[in-house]
Amino acid sequence: MRNGWALFGLVLACCSGRAWAQTPVPPGSAAPVPAHGPQLRLTVEVTDKAGHPITGLEESDFTVLDDRNPTPIGFFYAHSNPLAEPGAESIILLIDDVNVDFNEVSFERDQIENFLRSNKGRLPAPLSIVLMSEKELTQILKPSSDGNLLADQFHQWQGHPRPVPSTADWGTQERWQDSLQALEKVLRFEARQPGRKLLIWIGPGWSLFDSPDMQIDDREQRTWMDMVVNASARLNETQVTLYAVDPLGMTDGAGLDASRWEAFLKPVRKFDQALIGDLALQVLATKSGGQVLYSSNDLAGELLRCANDGSAWYTLALAAQTSEKPNTWHDLQVKVAKPGVVVRTTYGYYAQPQQ
Repeated sequence: MRNGWALFGLVLACCSGRAWAQTPVPPGSAAPVPAHGPQLRLTVEVTDKAGHPITGLEESDFTVLDDRNPTPIGFFYAHSNPLAEPGAESIILLIDDVNVDFNEVSFERDQIENFLRSNKGRLPAPLSIVLMSEKELTQILKPSSDGNLLADQFHQWQGHPRPVPSTADWGTQERWQDSLQALEKVLRFEARQPGRKLLIWIGPGWSLFDSPDMQIDDREQRTWMDMVVNASARLNETQVTLYAVDPLGMTDGAGLDASRWEAFLKPVRKFDQALIGDLALQVLATKSGGQVLYSSNDLAGELLRCANDGSAWYTLALAAQTSEKPNTWHDLQVKVAKPGVVVRTTYGYYAQPQQ
């Protein structure tokens, strides 16, 4: 089980850049006042309890707590019509062919087409479709905000996901590595693209490796800690909100296995707390401010629920704290002074070391 963990951790660390930068200015907005030190950019979703985005909020409606301490909002922008903001938003639909049983492929294709044609084919932002197979990551449809056009192209697409090799040839660790490498490849590409991105991962995720019989040592835990820190930084740096949508529906939601990832939602504050489960798809999605949807056979409806996050959101920027110690975690909490609202954003961040 130990072979390859350290090497892959170093690969991910080398690919990762600095997470802190001046907040880009949305079209038509005034430039933010330059701040001393690093700034942290937050993408904030505010919805009602049914999941419908709430628009019309102002900066005065928001309060941000950094480790329970109120912190000033240095920049605020409300996005309510992303199609009118060039480069403001994009949606990437990633079909996971590595961790999904081949028998689910036909169901997935029909449900994806139904999603694309919903709402008369009007998508809230340009959407592209990417296929992750055991050999490569391929963009099969280029971005478009015309869902009917994408559905026609997807229906005519002659390719099809292939069954992954048998477990004897294709082990759990290989699936884990290929999945995280695919995620890193997407993030590396999206780092060069403007605006916010919704990455909707259609798949049940990868192994948590949470067996009580698994033996780990300090070196492995330090590797996983580095990977957790870098994943957090990359998602923030690239303005990617990650969504995990399990296409297995009730088949995967019948038991307790579908929610095992919830045990890893606590932030990793020290290297000896780090476990492989901290890099689970669902954990990364939740901590990025995205959604985790499973136990439903309405895959089209779940995809639409995720995509609707792209119809309205808020960008906030604040001064990020520094720390004398590396990898110091800061909890973030965003509150909205309105009754009955649900707020989603990143859980927190790892402070930069003091210069």
